[in-house]
Amino acid sequence: MAATVILQPAGRCSWDEPVRIAVRGLAPRQPVTLRASLRDEKGTLFRAHARYQADAGGLLDLERAPALGGSFTGLEPMGLLWALEPEKPLVRLVKRDVQTPFAVELEVLDGHEPDAGRVLGRAVHERDFLRPGVRREPVRAGRVRATLFLPPGAGPFPGIIDLFGSGGGLCEYRASLLAGHGFAVLALAYFGFEDLPEYLDDMHLEYFEEAVDFMLQHPKVKGPNVGLLGFSKGGDLCLSMASFLKGITATVLINSCVANTIVALHYKDMIVPSLGSDIGRCTINESGLWNFLDVWDNPLEERNHPSIIPLERAQGPFLFIVGMDDHNWRSDFYAQIASERLQAHGKDRPQIIYYPGTGHCIEPAYFPPCRASVHTVLHQPIFHGGEPKAQSRAQVDAWQQIQTFFHKHLNGKKSVQSSKI
Repeated sequence: MAATVILQPAGRCSWDEPVRIAVRGLAPRQPVTLRASLRDEKGTLFRAHARYQADAGGLLDLERAPALGGSFTGLEPMGLLWALEPEKPLVRLVKRDVQTPFAVELEVLDGHEPDAGRVLGRAVHERDFLRPGVRREPVRAGRVRATLFLPPGAGPFPGIIDLFGSGGGLCEYRASLLAGHGFAVLALAYFGFEDLPEYLDDMHLEYFEEAVDFMLQHPKVKGPNVGLLGFSKGGDLCLSMASFLKGITATVLINSCVANTIVALHYKDMIVPSLGSDIGRCTINESGLWNFLDVWDNPLEERNHPSIIPLERAQGPFLFIVGMDDHNWRSDFYAQIASERLQAHGKDRPQIIYYPGTGHCIEPAYFPPCRASVHTVLHQPIFHGGEPKAQSRAQVDAWQQIQTFFHKHLNGKKSVQSSKI
């Protein structure tokens, strides 16, 4: 092997941190192909490749050299990561064990694929989900089933509760990455995990209230409030928590509905019914993928008003992250309903960030965009939408926007009495 792959930073780095990739020792203007691959914890292989040309000095720097073809084109310094695609179709890249890194193998091949020749250089790049010093603590407190991630240091730290969607289980990777930015984050399961209900059944808000109390009583969590981060079904649960529970001062919703969905929500003597839906309105595209966009009723129709969450009761600001190509539900429409409802009740409008070409599954920075996957509960192939290049950029920006929002509003100085954004 004649070429050397140079990585900056040279050792492990966090998954949500950019890495600079360069190759030296090439011939002037030499055509090469770069390949990236990783295996997830279930053994599925993810691959990406791109064709490049070295400069006059025999150096290839992905921050300066555009890809000439392959999995992507143009100047995309992180393209070999966000363009990773599964060898088996409909597999979404997730990190199940955040205590181990993903190992990305990088190879430099002579010439341009499909006619590339011998391997000129190789490197293994490890990407962590726990930054140095971040602590992972399993939580089995009362009914609460969760994992708490604490940043390095004495604390206390601003607290966040993180909820995923209708796939169930306990997803830790978003919380573990967020803890690396100075937050105490509770990844909270609410079904399909240990002794929790196996499937989404009638939800009781008291369970989530118990999780809020756990955070506010924890010595490493800075009170008097916590923030909420919710995706999909987890988003409307966060809306309900912010609307009905005390101790919540900032809420971020990623492609979420403004109404309660899927199952009824109970709290004390109150019941919020589920938004009406008809699975018969689901369409199947030419690839056999299910499109849920038209399954849900319009929350603004009078018969659906009881399912709308009274978010005007919330005591803090909202940030809506909206993928404009979301094919699971009409996230842009729901965010607009939320904005109009808040203003109608004399509250300031929420912050809404619209991302064109972006589908339902908005992940932390540098995750490969997932356009379709098999739902873990429905066991059907679901179309999520999104265009890979646009969504990869959206994910980098949204990840930073989420951190900025929480740093601004989780200052612990006083309870927020009304929306400030």
